[in-house]
Amino acid sequence: MTQSAAGVMDAVLHDPEKPVPPSGPAWGAVISLSLGTFGLVTAEFLPVSLLTPLAHDLGISEGAAGQAMTATAIVGAISAPTVAIITKRLDRRTVMWTMTLLLILSDVLAAGAWSLAVLLTARVVLGIALGGFWSMSAALAMRLVPSHLLPRAMSIILTGASVATVCAAPIGAYVGDIWGWRSAFMLAAAGAAATLLVQLITIPRLPPIGVASFRSLLDVAKIPMVKIALLVVLLVASGHFAGITYIRAFLEKIPALDVETISLVLLAFGISGFFGNLAGGLLAEYSLKAVAALAPLLIAIAAVSLLTAGASAFASAIAVAAWGFAFGAVPVGLQTWMVRRAVPEQAQSAGVLLVTVFQVAIAAGAIFGGLLVENAGITSAIAYSAVATFVAALIVFLLGPKRET
Repeated sequence: MTQSAAGVMDAVLHDPEKPVPPSGPAWGAVISLSLGTFGLVTAEFLPVSLLTPLAHDLGISEGAAGQAMTATAIVGAISAPTVAIITKRLDRRTVMWTMTLLLILSDVLAAGAWSLAVLLTARVVLGIALGGFWSMSAALAMRLVPSHLLPRAMSIILTGASVATVCAAPIGAYVGDIWGWRSAFMLAAAGAAATLLVQLITIPRLPPIGVASFRSLLDVAKIPMVKIALLVVLLVASGHFAGITYIRAFLEKIPALDVETISLVLLAFGISGFFGNLAGGLLAEYSLKAVAALAPLLIAIAAVSLLTAGASAFASAIAVAAWGFAFGAVPVGLQTWMVRRAVPEQAQSAGVLLVTVFQVAIAAGAIFGGLLVENAGITSAIAYSAVATFVAALIVFLLGPKRET
């Protein structure tokens, strides 16, 4: 970051009329954003653990019910830039409150769904909230804490997503089994309502400091280091989802694990991701380049380990856990990199670009991985993961961000 850009950053960060209350870093607001990510990711993944009873109750196939997940991802990619532009004149806290209200509405609609159309409507609403929230979270973190604490703030925010990744599926399945799948969504709605209350109390007034537009998105996309970051995002996200989408099938066929063991391995993946997120936040405070490069490199090593030693149940479990740890650190490094490459007025546009490219990469990775699995076997998808993430790590090592000063 140049000295002039740092000066602008300090002016923005310490202006009490704009982002931060005079008392200093607004950690309460940061924690409220973490609660928001927890609610969004929980709602996004609940159908995974409730798919069978949900489909049976609505009288639809499991494949049709699964389209609810696809709808959320597609709408999320579209809403990231759209919400930012439509709400460009509004106080940022008002926008975040609105996104949380949409999350509550989505959960309530899903809980009361009587047809596939209503379920899809609920998931579309969730997609709007998901894209809008994620596209602004990094920019808000930049305004809520001093620049040198940004990685820590991003780690706290993303911890909500990591915890939800670990908890959403098993808790959803447990609650659904006891009280029915609709009760799981109602419980999620109650949690989102509590989150909204915390956000109403803690998020300070955050008037827009930069007007988002398609032109501003193009301007940010022209920044050389942002271009590199977006390429890395595309490679890492597509590589990750091309492989991890089919990791259960890999574990069933190569080391031939039973369902109970696979569940434990996937739980280890989620828990490792939680700790990877924390480690990424701490390391990014000292070396952003190290996080951005080492995380995809570790994914590549884990993927190669699965290909070479995957027949061993122990080796597969260790590799999957290492993969989870590495991917947990990825969002911290990439989001911090993106927002630091832009001046404060462009931070939101940088976040929008990151979310949009990430969602596109998720879809592309899952689709491409599926094509590889159908035509060349499961190991080909894991091989693509290894190649894509290794290339991403190499790009960061050669062209990535210099050490922050």
